[in-house]
Amino acid sequence: MLATSLILLLVLLALALPVAAALGVLGLLLDKLYSQMPLTLALGEVAWASSKDFLLVSIPMFILLGEILLRAGVAERMYDSMVKWLSWLPGGLMHSNIGACAVFAATSGSSVATAATVGTVALPLVQKHGYNERLFLGTLAAGGTLGILIPPSINIIIYAVLTDTSIPKLYLAGIIPGLGLALLFMAMVVIFCMIKPSWGGAKLSASWGERIRSLVDLVPPFGIFLVVVGSIYAGLATPTEAASLGVVAALGLAAAYRRLSFAMMKEVLENTMRTTAMVMLIIVAAYFLNFVISAIGLTTMLTNYIAQLGLSQWQMLIAVVIFYLILGCFMETLSMMITTIPIVAPVMFGLGFDPIWFGIILIILIEMALITPPVGLNLFVVQSLRTKGTLNDVIIGSVPFVLTMIISIVLLAVFPELALWLPKTFG
Repeated sequence: MLATSLILLLVLLALALPVAAALGVLGLLLDKLYSQMPLTLALGEVAWASSKDFLLVSIPMFILLGEILLRAGVAERMYDSMVKWLSWLPGGLMHSNIGACAVFAATSGSSVATAATVGTVALPLVQKHGYNERLFLGTLAAGGTLGILIPPSINIIIYAVLTDTSIPKLYLAGIIPGLGLALLFMAMVVIFCMIKPSWGGAKLSASWGERIRSLVDLVPPFGIFLVVVGSIYAGLATPTEAASLGVVAALGLAAAYRRLSFAMMKEVLENTMRTTAMVMLIIVAAYFLNFVISAIGLTTMLTNYIAQLGLSQWQMLIAVVIFYLILGCFMETLSMMITTIPIVAPVMFGLGFDPIWFGIILIILIEMALITPPVGLNLFVVQSLRTKGTLNDVIIGSVPFVLTMIISIVLLAVFPELALWLPKTFG
């Protein structure tokens, strides 16, 4: 049964079906093959139950927030400030890419929005300053993944809903690993550019006066971060209400920058509805698939099989890392989370792993899936912004950063307090 399910899933994905359709069709096929009763009769109830959670309302709010900031002119100003502060390092603008992604991640909650926004601003500068294009593209694809680790994060909300874990504590837990991962990305760029100085492009310089004046352009994204995350920790708002406050603040920024217009809001709302519909359809399809595999006994079978392996705590962690590395090459991240967490998380918690700590490990594994071929979403986002070249350029440029994420997982395994110190201190 397990082998059949996996083969069917791979076949459906290989047929290039939309992810939600592939998950839904797999659920229908498993129902027909293995269920003694028509599980499709419960589809309406499953769809309602998976959509009514109040926390899920925050998803369209965060998507809307990212769409507004994308068109409000915040990214261009923020990137220019990062250039003035970071371009002196070996690798120049590649550090600005990572720094701008980290700052924008603290406002958008989406990896795709982060990669698209910063990539739109940065890509025209590749040829102008003579950078190694592949490594430059890799910094954009990998930097964009920070959008789901540094709070606020849509994927962290999904994990919290699926495991009944505290969102504020998860947000606190993501801050140090998120900033640490950004620093590791920058260290990787420095290493490459010290070995191959020509990859680092032309040197750019800025006076201290220019740097100080540019700090004004970093105030808006940090202001949004304080409004969203600060209101949660101050006990003034739930995550959903905080996302709504962020939207109001973003609208104020758009108005201040004279970007707010009917045409702009029409585009923002259309894209928000399109993305939200895609996300919710994946959620409903994945929940239906989970319902089917539980009803036919596949979940119990898999859990018993894992238990019979007799793996130790750390052997199990290595197995989970390898599992997500492989699965991330074939599945879209959101559907991968919803279909696997109900199976994997109870096993890991039963072995004594902290749910908050494991949530951060899982999010980093999901980040890796965003830049591993053949379906790494950020790879396609960055490639879509180019006017020439192939996807292979982005894939090759992203490989060093996949290795960097593995290093960050090892560091979190050895020093779990990197993720747990803030939740324990302020949670």
